Amino acid sequence: MVFLSQQVLLDIISFARQFYANSPPSDGIPIIDLSAPNAKTLVVEACEEFGFFKVVNHGVSMELVTQLESEAVKFFNSSQDAKNRAGPPNPFGSLVNEYVAAVTKTASKVLELIADGLNIEPRNVLSRLVSDERSDSFFRLNHYPPNPSSDGCANMIGFGEHTDPQIISLVRSNNTSGLEISLKDGTWLPVPPDPFSFFVNVDDCLQVMTNGRFRSVKHRVVAESSAPRMSMIYFGGPPLTEKIATLPSLLEGGEKSLYKEFTWMEYKKSAYNTRLGDNRLALFEKSAAQ
Repeated sequence: MVFLSQQVLLDIISFARQFYANSPPSDGIPIIDLSAPNAKTLVVEACEEFGFFKVVNHGVSMELVTQLESEAVKFFNSSQDAKNRAGPPNPFGSLVNEYVAAVTKTASKVLELIADGLNIEPRNVLSRLVSDERSDSFFRLNHYPPNPSSDGCANMIGFGEHTDPQIISLVRSNNTSGLEISLKDGTWLPVPPDPFSFFVNVDDCLQVMTNGRFRSVKHRVVAESSAPRMSMIYFGGPPLTEKIATLPSLLEGGEKSLYKEFTWMEYKKSAYNTRLGDNRLALFEKSAAQ
C-alpha cells in the first residue's frame, strides 16, 4: 500500500488551491457543488442541457485518488507479467476496490439529487441500481501516451466518439487535456482538465428512464498533448436482470414512453454488438404507432 506523508498531503492541498486560482474558465460546462442547497436543481438542469457536468465537494478522498494514480503509473510502466498479477491482495488491486467503493457513493449521491430534482419517489429509485450488490458497474483505467505530432499537426483520436450505455459514469483524469463532449448543435467542446474534481456523464439507460428529458452525452478523447493522459472511469450499471423503462412518474398528461422496455443484459449485449459511434438506443425506440 502507498502512504503519503503529512507534508505530501499539504503539498497536494496547496497545489489544488493554486490550480483553481489559475484555472481557465470551464467554457460553460456546469460546475456543481454537491453540498450546495440548490444542487438538485443544478444537476437536473445540467443533465437536460449538457448530459455532462463537473462536481466538487464530491466526498472522494484526494489522498486515495493520488495513491491510486501513483500505483496506476507504476502499473502501466510495468511488464505484462507484473500487470497480470495486479489484482487483490496486490496493493494496486486493493486501492482500486477502495476507490470504486468511494466513487459508488458519489454516484449514488448524484442519482439521489436527480430523484429529488425530478420529485421522484422513492428517493433511491435510481441510486439503488448502482449500490445494489448485484450491480453490473465496473471501473476502467485508460492511459494515453504523449502525442508527438500534437505541435502544429492534426490531433489524433485517442478514443472515438460514443455514448456510455450504463446509467451514469464518473470520470477523473490527471491534469492533461483531451476529453471533448458534443453539444446539442454537434459542436465539439474541449473539457478543461481538473484532477481534483469528477466529471459526470448521463448514460443511455438514464436517458431512457427520463424519457429523453436527459440526454446521454456523446464524447471522445483527442490525443492532443505532449504529456501522457490517464483517466479513471466508473461506469454505474444496474443488475443484469434489471428492467429499464421510462419512470411512470415522469409521464404526464398522456405522454407516452419513447422507448421499449428492456433488461440491462439485453441492452448491454446489443450495445457491445454495435460499432462504437452508433446510436445504440435507436434499436429500442418505439415507432409512432406504438
